[in-house]
Amino acid sequence: MRTTLDHLPSAKQRELERVVQIVFEEFGDAFALARHEWKKAGRILKIVLYGSYARGGWVDEPHTAKGYQSDYDLLIVVNDKRLTDRVKYWSKVDERLMREYGITGALKTPVNFIVHTLQEVNDGLAHGRYFFMDVAQDGIALYQSDDTPFHQPKPKTPQQALAMAKEYFEEWYPAALKRFEISKFDVEQGFLKDAAFDLHQATERLYHCVLLVVTFYTPHVHNLGFLRTQAERLDRRLTYVWPMGNRKHRAMFEKLKEAYVKARYSKHYRISEEELKWLGERIEELGQIVHEVCSERIAELEAKAS
Repeated sequence: MRTTLDHLPSAKQRELERVVQIVFEEFGDAFALARHEWKKAGRILKIVLYGSYARGGWVDEPHTAKGYQSDYDLLIVVNDKRLTDRVKYWSKVDERLMREYGITGALKTPVNFIVHTLQEVNDGLAHGRYFFMDVAQDGIALYQSDDTPFHQPKPKTPQQALAMAKEYFEEWYPAALKRFEISKFDVEQGFLKDAAFDLHQATERLYHCVLLVVTFYTPHVHNLGFLRTQAERLDRRLTYVWPMGNRKHRAMFEKLKEAYVKARYSKHYRISEEELKWLGERIEELGQIVHEVCSERIAELEAKAS
């Protein structure tokens, strides 16, 4: 695995150094007073940059008309499965990175990260999951506790890949459509908070669908913002589903993100029929594009299998 960032501008290299520093600071603070032996023994084994900033071809145009900006994508490899619990052990890292990007401006580039054990990564490679194969091939190690390499990938046969892609599509796409239809019933009955939650679930399942069909991997999270960035790097058509040109549109997407928890548990969560209608239109468009992307991917795999 490569370890050099020479292809990046010096400002980006310094920024990634700062990101790694933040990850270690918050990880260390989270376990500073740990009493359990396994927590005391918790370690970060690797931090790997993948995606557009690793491959080249990133986009950094936040001030243009389309306003697109690639994120830093990081794979954090830990030594214990229990450490992969994002809510318990990584929320402070999340908050710190978002604060330094969105509030203080110390970071000029947004950061996304996933957390897996070394065994999980190697299992993904052994099962020919495209996502992990791409990380192993194109990733750049920003930190390594030692030089233990990932296992050699074992690609699926074309027939196996086709069967898996079809299985994922046939499971996840109808599941997304079902929750979308349920949201319509919720609105008709006046259950607006339930409708918001069901629209969240439809959106989440659409993103899981496209990620699984194209890469055979999806992160185990409910955060629509994170899933969205992971999906959008697969196909730029997905980027333009959500208009983000003004504060109102950005707030609408945030309200959809928050619905996973607040629409179910907060008495203060409010959403109108007009807002639900706008979100429904965007999610319907998302569904159409996900269908196109997945159909094209399956057709590509069919051609290889034949």
